Amino acid sequence: MFATDPQISWHWRTFFYALTLALLCLVGFLLHRYMRNVQAVHRIHDEDIEPLSLEAEAYHDAIEQLEIQQIRALNEVQAKQKDYYDFIVSWFHEIKTPIAILRLMQQTEVDPKSLEEEVTRIEHYVDQALYYAKLDSFNQDYEIVNCSLELLAKEVVKSHSKTFISKKISIQLDVQSTIVQSDSKWLLFIVNQLLTNSLKYTNDHGRIAIATRITQHEKLLIIRDNGIGIDSKDLPRIFNRGFTGSNGRTFMKSTGMGLYLAQELSKKLGHYISCKSIVGSFTEFTIHFPKNHDPYLSMLQAETAMPSF
Repeated sequence: MFATDPQISWHWRTFFYALTLALLCLVGFLLHRYMRNVQAVHRIHDEDIEPLSLEAEAYHDAIEQLEIQQIRALNEVQAKQKDYYDFIVSWFHEIKTPIAILRLMQQTEVDPKSLEEEVTRIEHYVDQALYYAKLDSFNQDYEIVNCSLELLAKEVVKSHSKTFISKKISIQLDVQSTIVQSDSKWLLFIVNQLLTNSLKYTNDHGRIAIATRITQHEKLLIIRDNGIGIDSKDLPRIFNRGFTGSNGRTFMKSTGMGLYLAQELSKKLGHYISCKSIVGSFTEFTIHFPKNHDPYLSMLQAETAMPSF
């Protein structure tokens, strides 16, 4: 004030008076600030507390976002653990049936065909558990090569020949020499799972048809049966993890993991499976092999590009 207005005469008493007032204001501000800091520390977990500064508010928002992300990640881990536990429990119940049958065979005259059928069932359940365990580490165990759908379909049918014969199910093959890019081992498991599902829910003297088709945008492998069909309300959820639907509850033959594994593996390979069905008439599974694009990758990119609210 003395420097900016030359007309004010210099007096030391006025200077010290102004300095004292400034120091008192500073001490009062520091005490107020200290009390607010102490209050903030004591109420650090209170969501309604007012931030002390813009920086504190920004850090508070950042911490909230991290907490939300951590909770979501924890929920996903817990959901996976629960699904894994449910699968293991259902898997044990499923595999106990053929083991019990084998023990009964030990006490009676062993039928070689029945014995082989039960061993095949055990192998199928073991393979299913193995592929489920490898699902998260899929990128470490696959090799994309040219696969012949004709050879693959014939190999899968041959592996189930005894089931076709025992249930007197006719097979109609309309497969051409169609080449697709995929992993032969994983694709064989996918097709095997779809055919196993068709055989499971097709009655004796039924019919299963396997065909290949080529369109302008994709190649198709179609597996169609005239079995019991799938209820329309279950159809949108048949590829969900652990979903058994009305058929699984009625026939008590399903772990709810086969179609889920088939769909997830297909997506990771750049394919996808669709299904249409009418109860009591037919069920048709189609594996789509896109020629020029990966629909699953496009879907993931679209989901990533969508703004989060």
